[in-house]
Amino acid sequence: MRTNGTRRHALQTLAAALVGAGCLAAPAYAQNTIKVGVLHSLSGTMAISETVLKDTVLMAIDEINAKGGVLGKKLEPVVVDPASNWPLFAEKAKQLITQDKVAVVFGCWTSVSRKSVLPVFEETNSLLFYPVQYEGEELSKNVFYTGAAPNQQAIPAVEYLMSKDGGSAKRWVLLGTDYVYPRTTNKILRAFLKAKGVAEADIMEEYTPFGHADYQSIIAKIKKFASEGKKTAVVSTINGDSNVPFYKELGNQGLKATDVPVVAFSVGEEELRGVDTKPLVGHLAAWNYFQSIKAPANTEFIQKWSAYAKAKGVAGHKDKPLTNDPMEATYLGIMMWKQAVEKAKSTDTDKVIAAMAGQTYKAPSGITSTMDPKNHHLHKSVFIGEVQADGQFKVVWKTKGPVAADPWSDYIAENKGKKNEPVMLAAKK
Repeated sequence: MRTNGTRRHALQTLAAALVGAGCLAAPAYAQNTIKVGVLHSLSGTMAISETVLKDTVLMAIDEINAKGGVLGKKLEPVVVDPASNWPLFAEKAKQLITQDKVAVVFGCWTSVSRKSVLPVFEETNSLLFYPVQYEGEELSKNVFYTGAAPNQQAIPAVEYLMSKDGGSAKRWVLLGTDYVYPRTTNKILRAFLKAKGVAEADIMEEYTPFGHADYQSIIAKIKKFASEGKKTAVVSTINGDSNVPFYKELGNQGLKATDVPVVAFSVGEEELRGVDTKPLVGHLAAWNYFQSIKAPANTEFIQKWSAYAKAKGVAGHKDKPLTNDPMEATYLGIMMWKQAVEKAKSTDTDKVIAAMAGQTYKAPSGITSTMDPKNHHLHKSVFIGEVQADGQFKVVWKTKGPVAADPWSDYIAENKGKKNEPVMLAAKK
C-alpha cells in the first residue's frame, strides 16, 4: 500500500513537472465544461461602463448553454475583477489562462488595459475578444477587435460635423481622458483635420485624469474658444465615470448643442443613465449601434436583455434595461467565437483563429456583421445619434453599409506600407 502510494505520488509529481516545463499540454478546460474568462472592471472608475459587459457575456453563455452548449459541453464562466487597475488586468489575464485554463477571454474596455494584457495573450498564444472602439495602431494574432477602428467611428463623426447637415464646424476641441486611446485618436484626428485645411490655431486639445470630476474651468475655456468667431465642435474621448460630471457641467453652463455640439465616442445609453439629459438634447455620439435602432434583430436583442436583467436582478437594469454598442460588440464576439469553435471542432487557439476568418452573424444593429478574413476586425456600419430627453439617441446619420476597418490609419505618415493584417508568429515557448 505504502509502495503503491509512493509510486502514485512520484508519477503525479513527474506529470506536474512535465506540464510546468511545457512537455505535456495542460487540459484547456474541465472534462465536462469549456471555461470562458470574463475580464472586466466591476469596481473603480470604469465599473460604470464595464460591469454591464460582464453581464452581457453571462447572458450569452446562458443562451448558448440552453441550446446545448458548444461541442456538446456547457460553457463555464470564470469572472474576475481587475478593478480599473491596469497592471492588475495583466495579472488577472494570466490567472485566467494559466490557472483557470480558460479557452478564451472576453474583456477590457480601455486601451491601457488591453495594452497591459496583450503580452500575456501573445506569450501564451491565447485568445482575447475586445469589444470597444479603440485608436487602432495595433494588430495582434491573439486579439479579435469587435469594436470600431478610428475610420469606423472617429473619422466619420468629424466628417459629419464638418458637413452642412452637421453644422459646418470650423474649430475643434479635442477633449479626452489622459491615456493612449484619446491621445492616439486625437493624433489621427489632428492629421485628418490638417489634411482638410484646418489651421493649428483652430484646434484646442485638453486632457483630464481618470476619475476627474471638476469640469467647470474646462467648460469655461471651451466657451471662450468657441466665442472667437468660428463654429466650434467638441470631440470627447472622456472615459468612465468622468462623463457624468462633464455632462452635468455642460448643462450647468448652458452649453447647448446648437451653440457648440459635443460628439462623444465613449458615451452611450449606460453612461447617460445618471445624468439629466434634458439640457443635453442635440449633443451627439458616434457608435456602430444604438438601442433606438429599428430592426427585428434589435427588438429580439433588447427583449433577451430585458428578460435576463429582470431574472438575474441586474443592478440598474432590472427596472430600466438599457443596451449599448459595447454590449452588442460583446454579444457578437461570443456568438462568433462559438461558431468558429464549432467550425474548427476544437477550442485550440490557432484552429479557432483560422475558423474566425469570414464568420458572419446577424447583428442587433440590423446588419449582417462579417469578421474580416484577415485583419481580425468586424466590418461595421457607423451611426451618429443625437441625445434625446429620455437618455436615448435618435439616429441622424449612418453609412450606406458596413465599413471595413483600417487599423493602421492612412493619416499617420509612418503607417505607409503597413498591411492591415496581423503577423502570424508561432507562440513563444
